[in-house]
Amino acid sequence: MTEQTSAPPALAAHGSAHLPSVEVDSYNLEVKDEGGFVGDRASKRAFRDLLEEWRKPLRKAGRDPFGDESSKEISKKTLDALLEEGDLDAAGVLQGAIEDFATELASVIRRFMKLKAWRDTECIVVGGGMSGSRVGELAIARAGVILKAEELDVDLRPIRFDPHEAGLLGAGHLAPAWLFKGHDAILAVDIGGTNIRAGVVSLGLKKASDLSRASVVDFELWRHAHEGKVTRQEAVERIARMLRKLIAGAEKEGLQLAPFIGIGCPGVINEDGIIERGAQNLPGNWESRNFHLPRELRELVPEIGEHETAVLMHNDAVVQGLSHVPYMQEVERWGTLTIGTGLGNVRFTNRTKPKKKKS
Repeated sequence: MTEQTSAPPALAAHGSAHLPSVEVDSYNLEVKDEGGFVGDRASKRAFRDLLEEWRKPLRKAGRDPFGDESSKEISKKTLDALLEEGDLDAAGVLQGAIEDFATELASVIRRFMKLKAWRDTECIVVGGGMSGSRVGELAIARAGVILKAEELDVDLRPIRFDPHEAGLLGAGHLAPAWLFKGHDAILAVDIGGTNIRAGVVSLGLKKASDLSRASVVDFELWRHAHEGKVTRQEAVERIARMLRKLIAGAEKEGLQLAPFIGIGCPGVINEDGIIERGAQNLPGNWESRNFHLPRELRELVPEIGEHETAVLMHNDAVVQGLSHVPYMQEVERWGTLTIGTGLGNVRFTNRTKPKKKKS
């Protein structure tokens, strides 16, 4: 029998629909049609496939401006540079891929907007790794223009933060403000199919109580997908080491860390902290009924400062979307899409009435 540990501080349930600032109307929806999951058409992989299709005619003519490098391996930085000031053929290929991807993204959004859970959505924030590039921004902007031309009344905008930081910043909105009183910062973990990032999030509560001045002041990045076969236990232990290193750094800097770790993780997160489904891209089996990530991390990092650690986990798209809460107060219903390995999705309803726009 497993040795019992004392109960952690009382918090909302993992994967809760009722958060301090918003109601989570839906997340991780898996919309299908005859072609499979519609979200797969607006993923990073889908864009790279479109780029490959546009390269084929030039490659046959012996004029591929991208050379021999695989479309999947070309960095976002390289694509942005080619779009801005590179070879004209390369820019033309990119523009074609952007247009096709924007058309697919607009089509996916139309499908979501027909769902009951997404009805009357006023604004959609698009995050994920692709949004953090000029190519991604143009694709998002073009999709927004397509939707407006079709008279679909929804505002589409890229996430305002670096997408990797957004996945950490949103953790501050998982828990009630009283938990952070008297503290400067919290620990956050953003788990993805390629990278795992842990960070110290300065809350900035003395400057703004709505967390609009929050910032990532330190972080650790682990590119687990680049290390070959990694076991689930190795991943958990690595996350714990990252957190302990961040705690030591915060103490050295004189930061008062709240006894809290907020986690964003792919998949459907049950109230008991079990990942029901959707974590298939993570190392090992994270969907086992015998695996409980919040409890394991709490056992490995039992205290922060002189207080017992509280751990709260939600879906990664939810947490990334929460980073935008302070900037979505002029609408009532809004959503977030994250373009990554797949297409993460979440729809929120603000718990306070929209503020009137200043004239």
